[in-house]
Amino acid sequence: MRIEEKEYTKSIDISIWKKVFPFLAPRKNVLIMVIVMNILCSVVDIIMPLFQRQAIDSFIEKNTLAGLGGFIALYIAVIVFQMWSVICFTRGCMTLDVETGCDMKRALFVHLQKLSFSYYNATPVGYILSRVMNDVARITELIAWDVIDMLWAIFYVVGVFVAMLFLNWKLALVIMLIVPAIAVLTWYFQNKILTWNRQVRKINSKITSGYNEGIMGAKTVKSLVVEEKNFREFASVTEEMRSASIKAARLNAIYIPLVVFFGALATALVLERGGIMVLNGSMDIGTLAAFTAYAVGIFEPIQRLAGILSQCISAQANIERVTSLLEEKPQVVDSPEVLEKYGDFFDPHKENWEPIKGDIEFENVSFQYPDGKEEVLSNFNLKIPAGTNVAIVGETGAGKSTLVNLACRFFEPTKGRILIDDRDYRERSQLWLHSNIGYVLQNPHLFSGTVMENIRYGRLDATDEEVKAAAKAVHADEVAEKLDKGYDSDVGEGGDRLSTGEKQLLSFARAVLADPAIFVLDEATSSIDTKTEQLIQQATDKLLKGRTSFLIAHRLSTIRNADLITLGPGSLYTSVLPDLLVPEILTAIRESSAPCMYICNVMTQPGETLGYTVSDHLKALVDHVGKGVIDYVLVNNGVPKKDVLKRYEKVQAHPVEIDRKKIQRMGIILIEADLLGVEKGAVHDTDTLCNEIIRISGLLKTNIAPEVLSGYLGRAK
Repeated sequence: MRIEEKEYTKSIDISIWKKVFPFLAPRKNVLIMVIVMNILCSVVDIIMPLFQRQAIDSFIEKNTLAGLGGFIALYIAVIVFQMWSVICFTRGCMTLDVETGCDMKRALFVHLQKLSFSYYNATPVGYILSRVMNDVARITELIAWDVIDMLWAIFYVVGVFVAMLFLNWKLALVIMLIVPAIAVLTWYFQNKILTWNRQVRKINSKITSGYNEGIMGAKTVKSLVVEEKNFREFASVTEEMRSASIKAARLNAIYIPLVVFFGALATALVLERGGIMVLNGSMDIGTLAAFTAYAVGIFEPIQRLAGILSQCISAQANIERVTSLLEEKPQVVDSPEVLEKYGDFFDPHKENWEPIKGDIEFENVSFQYPDGKEEVLSNFNLKIPAGTNVAIVGETGAGKSTLVNLACRFFEPTKGRILIDDRDYRERSQLWLHSNIGYVLQNPHLFSGTVMENIRYGRLDATDEEVKAAAKAVHADEVAEKLDKGYDSDVGEGGDRLSTGEKQLLSFARAVLADPAIFVLDEATSSIDTKTEQLIQQATDKLLKGRTSFLIAHRLSTIRNADLITLGPGSLYTSVLPDLLVPEILTAIRESSAPCMYICNVMTQPGETLGYTVSDHLKALVDHVGKGVIDYVLVNNGVPKKDVLKRYEKVQAHPVEIDRKKIQRMGIILIEADLLGVEKGAVHDTDTLCNEIIRISGLLKTNIAPEVLSGYLGRAK
């Protein structure tokens, strides 16, 4: 994802700078002290040429040393005062820079903890890090040093003009004629130079990105043999960088000599006009010396002013990026009433937390991603009793993770609601729910630290023995034993010293240690070898018992502990069969010990299954996937209302006929039930269907003899 960076080029916007004031407010005394010291420093800088004037006129011109001691004492006192002012000024600026930067980074860190999962789902990590590190550093440096330095330049320039007018207004006018030319020249070139420097920064980010891709994707680059192509692209970017840098350097090469020329011109005019005045006796030579010092020194602050103003205009983009991040609103927010009772992430009120059973219900849930245009779920209903093992299988992009993320409240429904233990989960805090969830990812993240520390993140107050027991339960102890320092071994940044499989094992142990009521395993064994996977499957059979669990997979070999695999309901040729034609899914179903049940549609579909019986649906499945895949078929034996049937007859759709004998000859167990609910429509009633699946799943887990089980399952009319 590419995010366009905003740049400011027109003028200073006070409303933007006001956003920084809250971070300066806690140290307003330091800020006032810095400004006062800044003014005092400028005053000392202004009066120093007057000391030179006094020395020439009082001692050199009069050829006397009378009063020299007092003059020297006063001069030294002024120098000491200036040194003290500079020390106070520097310390104050350093305090503003460091402490304001710390406050900004702290505020950003805390705010990032509060943002919803959706923000991280849509925002690149590099963008966030750039805001926290680069933008904050530039803002604090600019405020603490450059803006304060700009105040010094303003005070100095104004003070010098006042001093020159006081000394000799005619000669002061000569300088004033040159200053506007210098100011205009400086403003023009500074803006031009800044424009090209911005371009250099942008191109530099491309170069950094090129280096990053080249290093991170080195293996892929070599395997694809695209080194020469990458070099051409990189060379093109570096050529842009060279061109922009040269243009900035050329502008500097023109600007600096011009400034030097006008400065020398001003000095020459002062010397020429002042020399004449000295000769005709209308000016003292000391005054001329002071004027010369002012003429030489006034142009550097003017240059600095123009440069700092340009930097301030540019820095407005940095302020906007930082403050926009701080102003980013979480998509998932607890109400004030919930926060008061349950607390937040940093102040939990655990004494008010109810125990969680793990009943989960989706009630007419529709969901659309904040940056999406289409609904991922629409009027979705599902009941999951506590202790149920739910397997969610499908291709990439099928919505598996979306379903679980909604259940875990990483996202919230666009419409409808989700119930946890028969209450809308928005009536309790996010923290309450998240503290009861164990999440094992396909690509788990480990924190910098030891093996022991990473597992203990599951429960921070766990003892070493409890950590080791959790590790042993999922065979993560074998990872620790292979390392030099065992559980005290450092895993590296992000766990880069371990393989993906080893990181998954530690992540699994971390989830086990948390002892959650709800488990989510997202391709949790995808990077583990077959032997270790089998050991973990044995462990999870015990660990997941009595807990609500979601097992997400692209291949069914990772969800062997599922109670039941269901196919449908849905369009036979455009929904069910396409999933089964994926070789990995079909192979996994065959290898799975879980029974597989096909849920047949209530009505035939014109142009697709017109005239199809239940056995015709099954035959189509068997023809495409082979025998032995479907164990059970669940069919509706309820009758839709007459008016509903009439509407369907108009489009040549009819109830699917249950041809029991043909189904029996196929070796597939028939399960019949009224799945229409009280409304008696022509589609499955979601609640009724879910309850029936749960009933079937419960019966399949019993030790009832197969011939008796068939009677319980059948419910035939």
